Amino acid sequence: MSLRRLNPPLNLLRAFSTVVRFGGVSRAAEALHLTQGAVSKQVQELERWIGVPLFERSRKRLALTPAGERYEKAVRALLAQLEAATLEFITSGDGGGALHLSTLPTFGAKWLIPRLPDFQRLHPQITLHFVPFVHGYDFERPELDCAILFGDGHWPGARSHYLAGRDVALIAPRAGLAEAAIRTPQDVARCTLLRHVTVPQSWLQWSEAHGVRGLDPLAGPQFDQFQTMIRAVMVGMGVALVPRCLVQDEIASGLVDEPLPGGGYRGDQGYWFCYPEGRGQLATLDHFRRWLLADADRSAEEQAPPALA
Repeated sequence: MSLRRLNPPLNLLRAFSTVVRFGGVSRAAEALHLTQGAVSKQVQELERWIGVPLFERSRKRLALTPAGERYEKAVRALLAQLEAATLEFITSGDGGGALHLSTLPTFGAKWLIPRLPDFQRLHPQITLHFVPFVHGYDFERPELDCAILFGDGHWPGARSHYLAGRDVALIAPRAGLAEAAIRTPQDVARCTLLRHVTVPQSWLQWSEAHGVRGLDPLAGPQFDQFQTMIRAVMVGMGVALVPRCLVQDEIASGLVDEPLPGGGYRGDQGYWFCYPEGRGQLATLDHFRRWLLADADRSAEEQAPPALA
């Protein structure tokens, strides 16, 4: 088999990948600034080039064949790697460049931003650009290199590294604002429970961890950001379960109370540094990843409870 046949032209591969990504020739043609006929011809030429049908065609609808599904995954990874290599070459001639990052607002403001002066001091040649956070992150977005997401660490097409957030604290209003004194976990069942929309199971997990009965885990006001929940606790609206990394300053300064020693729990979700597999070799991303994970490890050691003698 000739080497030429093993190296299809890049424009054919990009047309094929774009058709799959957008679910049809029409939208792919718009994205590629080509006519529908030109995109169709490129896909057909790729099929002739490799000698394998990539789509099943019926009534102008396209569906990937099993071979097409396997090939598309390989082509997508290849194009992403090529894009990353080109971007690195363009932006890092002096060892620096730009890194486009997205993060959840509360985590960015309370955990990440206070640490960034250290990164700037160590890597002044790298410029961080913050991209607006979008739920349901698409790892094929070309304008984004990496993101900090909240979840269990599993996102299709991404590599992820745990940072913080599994240590969840029970917080209550400070003395004088609390609706009821909390001396035991069972006392929490009498309080107004504040809930976060992305962690609907938190109060159920907490009550199971502490053996609390009669607590309704689905009752109480609901919030979409932990920072808003913290503020709600500060003004006496109820009690909340919040990742300790987001509320440790308010606890230390007495703005909220942590009424029970060991009254939190270990959650199964947290904050993760994520990036597309094809961009893992970007020099700017590699510098940021190494610094970020080292800082997260150091913070975890500093906040760990002292070992029993």
